[in-house]
Amino acid sequence: MKPIVRSERRGARPHRSGRLSRSGRLSRLSCVSRRRASGFTLIELLVAIAIMAVIAVLSWRGLDQIIRGRQTITNAMEDERVFAQLFDQMRIDARQAASDDESGQPAVSLAGGALQIVRQMSLPGSAPRLQVVRYRVTEGRVIRYASPPLANVGDLRAASRGTEGEGWSAVPLMGGVGAISARLYVPRVGWTTQMKDVQGAITEADNNLKVPQLGNAPLPRSVTGLEVSVGAKSLARPITRVFLVGE
Repeated sequence: MKPIVRSERRGARPHRSGRLSRSGRLSRLSCVSRRRASGFTLIELLVAIAIMAVIAVLSWRGLDQIIRGRQTITNAMEDERVFAQLFDQMRIDARQAASDDESGQPAVSLAGGALQIVRQMSLPGSAPRLQVVRYRVTEGRVIRYASPPLANVGDLRAASRGTEGEGWSAVPLMGGVGAISARLYVPRVGWTTQMKDVQGAITEADNNLKVPQLGNAPLPRSVTGLEVSVGAKSLARPITRVFLVGE
Protein backbone atom coordinates (compact mmCIF):
# COMPACT_ATOMS: atom_id res chain seq x y z
CA MET A 1 0.00 0.00 0.00
CA LYS A 2 2.76 2.43 0.80
CA PRO A 3 4.44 2.27 -2.61
CA ILE A 4 1.12 3.18 -4.28
CA VAL A 5 0.69 6.28 -2.12
CA ARG A 6 4.18 7.40 -2.90
CA SER A 7 3.60 7.01 -6.63
CA GLU A 8 0.44 9.10 -6.42
CA ARG A 9 2.27 11.87 -4.63
CA ARG A 10 5.08 11.76 -7.09
CA GLY A 11 2.62 11.95 -10.00
CA ALA A 12 0.88 14.91 -8.43
CA ARG A 13 4.02 17.05 -8.33
CA PRO A 14 4.34 17.53 -12.11
CA HIS A 15 0.69 18.59 -12.24
CA ARG A 16 1.24 21.22 -9.57
CA SER A 17 4.49 22.45 -11.16
CA GLY A 18 2.69 22.80 -14.52
CA ARG A 19 0.07 25.05 -12.92
CA LEU A 20 2.78 27.20 -11.36
CA SER A 21 4.61 27.58 -14.66
CA ARG A 22 1.42 28.78 -16.37
CA SER A 23 0.70 31.35 -13.69
CA GLY A 24 4.30 32.55 -13.88
CA ARG A 25 4.02 33.02 -17.59
CA LEU A 26 0.76 34.93 -17.20
CA SER A 27 2.31 37.21 -14.60
CA ARG A 28 5.28 37.87 -16.87
CA LEU A 29 3.03 38.70 -19.84
CA SER A 30 0.96 41.07 -17.73
CA CYS A 31 4.14 42.86 -16.61
CA VAL A 32 5.34 43.23 -20.21
CA SER A 33 1.96 44.56 -21.34
CA ARG A 34 2.00 47.09 -18.50
CA ARG A 35 5.45 48.26 -19.49
CA ARG A 36 4.41 48.65 -23.13
CA ALA A 37 1.29 50.55 -22.17
CA SER A 38 3.18 53.02 -19.95
CA GLY A 39 6.04 54.01 -22.43
CA PHE A 40 7.22 54.35 -26.06
CA THR A 41 9.48 52.17 -28.07
CA LEU A 42 12.67 53.48 -29.69
CA ILE A 43 11.11 53.37 -33.16
CA GLU A 44 8.15 55.43 -32.01
CA LEU A 45 10.48 58.04 -30.54
CA LEU A 46 12.54 58.21 -33.74
CA VAL A 47 9.41 58.67 -35.85
CA ALA A 48 8.16 61.46 -33.56
CA ILE A 49 11.54 63.21 -33.68
CA ALA A 50 11.61 62.98 -37.48
CA ILE A 51 8.12 64.48 -37.77
CA MET A 52 9.05 67.32 -35.42
CA ALA A 53 12.21 68.00 -37.44
CA VAL A 54 10.22 68.22 -40.69
CA ILE A 55 7.71 70.60 -39.09
CA ALA A 56 10.56 72.76 -37.74
CA VAL A 57 12.23 72.99 -41.16
CA LEU A 58 8.98 73.93 -42.87
CA SER A 59 8.22 76.53 -40.21
CA TRP A 60 11.70 78.05 -40.53
CA ARG A 61 11.39 78.30 -44.30
CA GLY A 62 8.03 79.99 -44.03
CA LEU A 63 9.34 82.46 -41.44
CA ASP A 64 12.40 83.17 -43.56
CA GLN A 65 10.23 83.93 -46.60
CA ILE A 66 8.08 86.28 -44.53
CA ILE A 67 11.15 88.14 -43.25
CA ARG A 68 12.64 88.41 -46.74
CA GLY A 69 9.35 89.60 -48.20
CA ARG A 70 9.02 92.24 -45.52
CA GLN A 71 12.58 93.43 -46.16
CA THR A 72 11.91 93.62 -49.90
CA ILE A 73 8.76 95.68 -49.34
CA THR A 74 10.63 98.00 -46.96
CA ASN A 75 13.44 98.55 -49.47
CA ALA A 76 10.95 99.19 -52.28
CA MET A 77 9.07 101.74 -50.19
CA GLU A 78 12.33 103.50 -49.31
CA ASP A 79 13.38 103.63 -52.98
CA GLU A 80 9.96 104.98 -53.93
CA ARG A 81 10.23 107.70 -51.28
CA VAL A 82 13.68 108.75 -52.52
CA PHE A 83 12.53 108.82 -56.15
CA ALA A 84 9.46 110.85 -55.21
CA GLN A 85 11.64 113.38 -53.40
CA LEU A 86 13.97 113.71 -56.40
CA PHE A 87 11.23 114.07 -59.01
CA ASP A 88 9.18 116.44 -56.85
CA GLN A 89 12.13 118.81 -56.59
CA MET A 90 12.73 118.63 -60.34
CA ARG A 91 9.06 119.32 -60.99
CA ILE A 92 9.16 122.42 -58.77
CA ASP A 93 12.30 123.74 -60.45
CA ALA A 94 10.90 123.13 -63.94
CA ARG A 95 7.58 124.78 -63.06
CA GLN A 96 9.34 127.88 -61.70
CA ALA A 97 11.76 128.14 -64.63
CA ALA A 98 12.33 131.68 -65.86
CA SER A 99 11.58 132.69 -69.42
CA ASP A 100 14.31 133.04 -72.03
CA ASP A 101 13.76 136.81 -71.96
CA GLU A 102 14.35 136.98 -68.22
CA SER A 103 17.45 134.79 -68.24
CA GLY A 104 18.89 136.14 -71.49
CA GLN A 105 19.67 132.54 -72.49
CA PRO A 106 17.92 129.15 -72.58
CA ALA A 107 16.27 128.72 -69.19
CA VAL A 108 16.67 124.93 -69.41
CA SER A 109 19.88 123.53 -70.83
CA LEU A 110 22.06 120.42 -70.95
CA ALA A 111 25.83 120.86 -70.69
CA GLY A 112 28.76 119.02 -69.17
CA GLY A 113 26.67 116.05 -68.11
CA ALA A 114 24.43 118.25 -65.96
CA LEU A 115 20.86 119.51 -66.19
CA GLN A 116 20.69 123.26 -65.60
CA ILE A 117 17.57 125.32 -64.87
CA VAL A 118 17.42 129.08 -64.40
CA ARG A 119 14.46 129.55 -62.09
CA GLN A 120 12.62 132.40 -60.44
CA MET A 121 13.19 132.91 -56.75
CA SER A 122 11.01 135.03 -54.48
CA LEU A 123 12.34 136.14 -51.10
CA PRO A 124 10.17 137.79 -48.43
CA GLY A 125 10.63 141.56 -48.38
CA SER A 126 12.79 141.72 -51.53
CA ALA A 127 12.41 141.91 -55.28
CA PRO A 128 12.21 138.67 -57.27
CA ARG A 129 15.59 137.19 -58.10
CA LEU A 130 16.88 134.47 -60.37
CA GLN A 131 18.73 131.32 -59.33
CA VAL A 132 20.77 128.77 -61.24
CA VAL A 133 20.09 125.14 -60.32
CA ARG A 134 22.09 122.15 -61.55
CA TYR A 135 21.47 118.42 -61.21
CA ARG A 136 24.64 116.41 -61.46
CA VAL A 137 25.67 112.80 -60.66
CA THR A 138 28.71 112.74 -58.38
CA GLU A 139 30.09 109.40 -57.15
CA GLY A 140 26.79 107.64 -57.75
CA ARG A 141 24.66 110.32 -56.06
CA VAL A 142 22.32 112.88 -57.61
CA ILE A 143 23.23 116.24 -56.12
CA ARG A 144 21.25 119.44 -56.56
CA TYR A 145 23.50 122.48 -56.69
CA ALA A 146 21.85 125.87 -56.25
CA SER A 147 23.42 129.31 -56.59
CA PRO A 148 22.65 132.21 -54.25
CA PRO A 149 19.99 134.71 -55.40
CA LEU A 150 21.27 136.65 -58.41
CA ALA A 151 20.41 140.35 -58.73
CA ASN A 152 21.84 141.29 -62.15
CA VAL A 153 22.55 139.86 -65.57
CA GLY A 154 26.32 139.77 -65.02
CA ASP A 155 26.02 137.57 -61.95
CA LEU A 156 23.54 135.34 -63.79
CA ARG A 157 25.88 134.82 -66.74
CA ALA A 158 28.82 134.11 -64.44
CA ALA A 159 26.82 131.56 -62.48
CA SER A 160 25.41 129.92 -65.62
CA ARG A 161 28.76 129.50 -67.33
CA GLY A 162 30.95 128.87 -64.28
CA THR A 163 31.26 126.00 -61.82
CA GLU A 164 29.67 125.58 -58.43
CA GLY A 165 31.62 128.05 -56.33
CA GLU A 166 31.31 129.93 -53.11
CA GLY A 167 27.78 130.49 -51.90
CA TRP A 168 26.36 127.50 -53.77
CA SER A 169 24.42 124.89 -51.82
CA ALA A 170 24.75 121.16 -52.50
CA VAL A 171 21.96 118.82 -51.43
CA PRO A 172 22.28 115.05 -52.10
CA LEU A 173 18.91 113.70 -53.22
CA MET A 174 19.51 110.07 -54.16
CA GLY A 175 22.29 107.48 -53.97
CA GLY A 176 23.10 104.34 -55.94
CA VAL A 177 22.49 106.07 -59.28
CA GLY A 178 24.23 104.66 -62.32
CA ALA A 179 23.24 107.34 -64.80
CA ILE A 180 20.86 110.23 -65.31
CA SER A 181 19.79 111.55 -68.70
CA ALA A 182 17.46 114.28 -69.90
CA ARG A 183 15.74 115.41 -73.08
CA LEU A 184 14.22 118.77 -73.92
CA TYR A 185 11.00 119.30 -75.84
CA VAL A 186 11.33 122.08 -78.40
CA PRO A 187 8.17 123.07 -80.31
CA ARG A 188 8.35 122.20 -84.04
CA VAL A 189 11.39 120.02 -83.32
CA GLY A 190 10.27 117.53 -80.69
CA TRP A 191 12.41 115.78 -78.09
CA THR A 192 16.09 116.54 -78.43
CA THR A 193 19.35 116.50 -76.50
CA GLN A 194 21.06 119.01 -78.80
CA MET A 195 21.36 122.57 -77.56
CA LYS A 196 21.66 123.79 -81.15
CA ASP A 197 17.98 122.95 -81.59
CA VAL A 198 17.18 125.14 -78.58
CA GLN A 199 19.34 127.98 -79.87
CA GLY A 200 17.69 127.68 -83.28
CA ALA A 201 14.24 128.00 -81.69
CA ILE A 202 15.36 131.13 -79.80
CA THR A 203 16.78 132.68 -82.97
CA GLU A 204 13.62 131.93 -84.93
CA ALA A 205 11.41 133.42 -82.23
CA ASP A 206 13.63 136.51 -82.04
CA ASN A 207 13.40 137.01 -85.80
CA ASN A 208 9.62 136.66 -85.70
CA LEU A 209 9.43 139.48 -83.17
CA LYS A 210 10.89 141.84 -85.76
CA VAL A 211 7.81 141.44 -87.91
CA PRO A 212 5.68 144.59 -87.47
CA GLN A 213 2.44 142.64 -87.20
CA LEU A 214 3.61 140.94 -83.98
CA GLY A 215 4.58 144.14 -82.20
CA ASN A 216 6.42 143.77 -78.87
CA ALA A 217 5.17 140.30 -78.01
CA PRO A 218 7.12 138.37 -75.35
CA LEU A 219 9.64 135.84 -76.55
CA PRO A 220 8.06 132.37 -76.40
CA ARG A 221 9.78 129.62 -74.52
CA SER A 222 12.26 127.61 -76.53
CA VAL A 223 11.81 124.59 -74.21
CA THR A 224 8.33 123.65 -73.02
CA GLY A 225 8.93 120.14 -71.73
CA LEU A 226 11.57 118.21 -69.79
CA GLU A 227 12.07 114.43 -69.71
CA VAL A 228 14.36 112.94 -67.07
CA SER A 229 15.44 109.27 -66.83
CA VAL A 230 17.24 107.92 -63.77
CA GLY A 231 18.93 104.54 -63.72
CA ALA A 232 19.81 102.95 -60.39
CA LYS A 233 21.49 99.71 -59.37
CA SER A 234 18.32 98.50 -57.67
CA LEU A 235 16.22 98.98 -60.83
CA ALA A 236 15.83 96.64 -63.77
CA ARG A 237 15.23 99.61 -66.07
CA PRO A 238 15.45 103.41 -65.71
CA ILE A 239 12.52 105.41 -64.35
CA THR A 240 11.37 108.25 -66.60
CA ARG A 241 9.30 111.31 -65.72
CA VAL A 242 8.08 114.21 -67.88
CA PHE A 243 7.65 117.76 -66.56
CA LEU A 244 6.16 120.92 -68.03
CA VAL A 245 8.46 123.92 -68.07
CA GLY A 246 7.09 127.16 -66.66
CA GLU A 247 3.61 125.75 -65.99
